[in-house]
Amino acid sequence: MLQTKDIAIVILNWNGKSLLEKFLPSVINYSDDAVIYVADNASTDNSVAFVSEHFATVQLIQNTTNGGYAKGYNEALKQVEEPLLCLVNSDIEVTKNWLQPILEEFNTNTETAIIQPKILDYKNKSQFEYAGAAGGFIDKYGYPYCRGRIFDTIEKDTGQYNDNSEIFWASGACFFIRNFVYKALEGFDESYFAHMEEIDLCWRAFNKNYTTKFVGTSTVYHVGGATLNNTNPKKTYLNFRNSLFTLFKNTDSNVLFRVGIRMVLDGVASARFLFQLKPAFLVAILKAHLSFYYNLPRLLKQRKQLPKRFGYYKINSIVWSYFIKKKTKF
Repeated sequence: MLQTKDIAIVILNWNGKSLLEKFLPSVINYSDDAVIYVADNASTDNSVAFVSEHFATVQLIQNTTNGGYAKGYNEALKQVEEPLLCLVNSDIEVTKNWLQPILEEFNTNTETAIIQPKILDYKNKSQFEYAGAAGGFIDKYGYPYCRGRIFDTIEKDTGQYNDNSEIFWASGACFFIRNFVYKALEGFDESYFAHMEEIDLCWRAFNKNYTTKFVGTSTVYHVGGATLNNTNPKKTYLNFRNSLFTLFKNTDSNVLFRVGIRMVLDGVASARFLFQLKPAFLVAILKAHLSFYYNLPRLLKQRKQLPKRFGYYKINSIVWSYFIKKKTKF
């Protein structure tokens, strides 16, 4: 029977002293006997000294380079042996008893490999937060969406998702996974650097018959965009590029058709940015596609090595459903 002491809460940090100062106390106060780590990605501020001086119970892992979210966690988790891993962004505020429903799900259902709690907006605690909301799904062309958030439409939390439900992907903002599953999947794809790597990991888990769950009775609050916000073209570049990586590697069949349709839709998004007088975002999408072409030999090799499984999507096109049919809620 798994207990709180079997959970390793690992917070990845890069130059985030102010975030650690604000949010680390809630993790310490509400995490009982869990083992808490701060994994530092070669920060150049005094984050490490600050944690060492003010939080004696927190264990420090110091990576030698800033490899982003993917490599940062891969390197840090080599040193973590607890059977349950909880990857938490440094801008997450947790709540009292947040770990108990997670433990109950892992103990009750041994097939559950990955769990996401309810993620609400720290700045508006009555509504869901963009990055994960009440658990993620994906459409036929690789577009992610969530219960509680489709594109930029975000629902208020009225208890409509206070359930334990199977989902397709869990948000990397607060991501629980069995340690042996993480190792069996060989962790995150480090070529992603940041963004979408958790969806890729969950897709690979799905293709190996692991189950991902949402547990709505556990709640955390997420600031969102604290490291890289939505107004930064680099985030657009990473999201579009990594989404293509994920679709090409993991989709079950008709990959060229699906990627082709996806690229047409990305072209529509580019035209929209141009119409909005945001040329930097259009350039970001073009760069994302060029990077995809450049990485095709590696992606093709990965695709051949990875198992495939049918039935990953519940809807053909979330783009069509949202923009044409005007269905804005899950």
